[in-house]
Amino acid sequence: MEQERFDNLKLGERGAMLSIATYIVLSVIKLWIGYLAGSEALQADGLNNVTDIVASTAVLIGLKLSQKPADGNHPYGHWRAETVASLVASFIIVAVGLQVVYSAVLSLFHGTSETPGLLSAWTAGFSALVMYLVYRYNKKLAEQINSKAVAAAAKDNLSDAWVSIAAVVGIIGAQFYLPWLDPIAALLVGLLIIKTGWGIFWDATHELTDGFDEELIKSFKETALATQGVEEVREIRARNYGNRAVVDVTVLVPGDLGIAVAHDISTKVEVKLMKRYDISAVHVHVEPH
Repeated sequence: MEQERFDNLKLGERGAMLSIATYIVLSVIKLWIGYLAGSEALQADGLNNVTDIVASTAVLIGLKLSQKPADGNHPYGHWRAETVASLVASFIIVAVGLQVVYSAVLSLFHGTSETPGLLSAWTAGFSALVMYLVYRYNKKLAEQINSKAVAAAAKDNLSDAWVSIAAVVGIIGAQFYLPWLDPIAALLVGLLIIKTGWGIFWDATHELTDGFDEELIKSFKETALATQGVEEVREIRARNYGNRAVVDVTVLVPGDLGIAVAHDISTKVEVKLMKRYDISAVHVHVEPH
């Protein structure tokens, strides 16, 4: 089980490396064509991809650090490194979004009469298609290996696809003698970037502060209560360590049972929870009813 989780993290590295390679190629193309064609929206999109390289690199580093075994300072392992990587990525994404919004607002106030070339629209459209395909790959991979970091990367990929679509709309609109639509699209791009960063930040901080799905905890409780010999579930808690879930549960059993029988009941609870919900560790405390 533990080795399988390490193998999953290695698979997650593929998604991060695919994102990095794609962002490098697309950022160069967008910044170059955006500059030549005079498109604020495409240049903003390209700048977003530059920072995505940094964010995806942070995710890759987090996935690698998560594979380090437990030691004296980290008795539970380094699994949360990938969550920290997601948090770092969110800061970078939000910072870029704010910069794009600032530049777009300045452009609107200063005014512009330049209409961006149509080549920039084709470039943005091609980029949207590529990023959607990368998103589908990373989304499927994140679900397969249950990785928060890869899931964050997938969300960023999808956001980039929408950002490119927004750029297409602005650039094409500018062809109809409405050049101000291009910086408006750049402004929308910036807001979308910020929204994506905030979503990743929220998910990461929720996990780092031991937040957990309440409905899932209720399911854990029902499963433990349905175990033969368990008369009551006094307390149940759960937390995540990267792609690992750890559950602590206190169950009440008949007070006249022997230690061996009570231990067997706790083992049944542990096995049922681990198998049914793919939990990596369950700590069962038994008390007499």
